[in-house]
Amino acid sequence: MSNGKILFIVAHEGYNPTEYGVPKKILENAGYQVVTASDKEGTATASDGSVTSIDVLLHKAQAPHYEGIFFIGGPGALTHLDNETSYSLIKIADHFKKLIGAICISTRILAKAGILKGKQATGWDGDGELTTVYQEHDVRFVNQAVAVDETVITATDPNAAQEFGEQILTVLQGKKTWGLI
Repeated sequence: MSNGKILFIVAHEGYNPTEYGVPKKILENAGYQVVTASDKEGTATASDGSVTSIDVLLHKAQAPHYEGIFFIGGPGALTHLDNETSYSLIKIADHFKKLIGAICISTRILAKAGILKGKQATGWDGDGELTTVYQEHDVRFVNQAVAVDETVITATDPNAAQEFGEQILTVLQGKKTWGLI
């Protein structure tokens, strides 16, 4: 029996396999069904050449059907997922008070969708542009591996994938009060 469905969103090309695989395994081991969405059907290719099957196209994903939605980082994330389709899904998920998250460079997509306004978040800043993006969208950057603020979870990079998955699970299981870090 499933505890519910979780949506992981990856770029069809260039997602990070650790940021995808580690949290997915944690959630599946806890009884959640992880559904993978992308901007193209078929399979998605990770930055290391590995592939995963796509269950649903991003524009067909229905946020209310999931316990949470999570954007996975990697070099293809901004190229393929930083768009109005993603922003719309994020805004709908936020409206329904779904758990929303992103890891690595994908945290910028949440910021651009407007749901991080006034919230604490972390993310990857290897290109030195995260501060600018966060300032433009009124996001309070916190220098930690994983940040939880209300119904949003953000993480820095593949090194935070385990903690990201654990925090998602903790919040989903109700062991954490909404809004506490």
